[in-house]
Amino acid sequence: MNTSELNSFIVILIYGSLVLLSLLKLANPLKVNRKANFWFGLFLFLWSTFWIDEILFLITHSVVEFHSLFLVRFIQFLTPVFFYFSVLFYTNPSFRFKITDLKFLLFPAGFLICLTASALGYTTPFEYLSIMLILIQALFYTGLSYITIRKHKKKIQQFSSNTEGINLNWLEYIILVLLLVNITYIIYNLFYDPKSLNFFINTVFLGVIYFVGYYSLKQKEIYPLEEKQREELISINENPDSEEIKRKLISDEELFRIKTLLEALMSIQKTYLDSELNLIKLAETVSVSSHHLSYVINTGFGKNFFQYVNEFRVEYAKKLLKENDSRLSILGIAYESGFNSKTSFNTTFKKLTGQTPSEFKRISSGL
Repeated sequence: MNTSELNSFIVILIYGSLVLLSLLKLANPLKVNRKANFWFGLFLFLWSTFWIDEILFLITHSVVEFHSLFLVRFIQFLTPVFFYFSVLFYTNPSFRFKITDLKFLLFPAGFLICLTASALGYTTPFEYLSIMLILIQALFYTGLSYITIRKHKKKIQQFSSNTEGINLNWLEYIILVLLLVNITYIIYNLFYDPKSLNFFINTVFLGVIYFVGYYSLKQKEIYPLEEKQREELISINENPDSEEIKRKLISDEELFRIKTLLEALMSIQKTYLDSELNLIKLAETVSVSSHHLSYVINTGFGKNFFQYVNEFRVEYAKKLLKENDSRLSILGIAYESGFNSKTSFNTTFKKLTGQTPSEFKRISSGL
């Protein structure tokens, strides 16, 4: 099989994989992140259309300019917009479109004008302008999606003690990889024959698609399904140093009472050993609202929920690591300390101590 045949095979895999994955996301058999998966499914379907020209050529053995069709070009232009909408709903399932969100139509409206002008014969200036709009919109929504995910990663630390699985890292990696691939493609087009890069680009895209398939299908529900709890958590500010958090929500006496109760729970009952511990569960134990508990942790301890709980877990893990007669492995100690994976244990432990658990154990045992 030569490079051309191999590239054709990869194109078939890309198109088939994207269409299948889009149908799975739209069907959403697990019924999780419903709105986010709907928009992500539409994004995947639109993404698949960029390979239809090559698929049609393989079927008909003649060049079919599918991309040149007016409607197809306009629909494809919406691809980064739909990706951003999916990110919006992953990070905030309660998001609702408002009249002010008509701003999302500005780029598409401009592109539609350029397409119409080109179809009427005003080719040169509007073709260049449409290309510029494609690049600007792609960069704009890519950047906006990245910023939204970064904010989301801060927000979930306000209510979750184990953020792995809900931090949307896989979406962040997709953005970075696609950005690098597109930059490479643009630079290569300026200085070399773009056809010679097709095999490399398609191979990278195929790898990205399988990565997307694996992580998007295993993505669990990020926020509670119960609407009142979800709304409470979403409304919590992701920045514990903000003015909103600094405002007094409860009296100093009540803050001291809850702080004392929390310290007793952590030191005596070791509540932090529950790997599923979150702000709502702890708030129910302390018999206060999740908003008030978040305020106490932020103001009373100067930490977010994630930091507060995981500092206890790391201290507990350090005790286990120092025990020479302990038969527990590093993974066993991670689970015993309340972490739900070795990766999150290693990352959190090193961030708080400057050492990995293995390094800490070796130094503690004097080896």
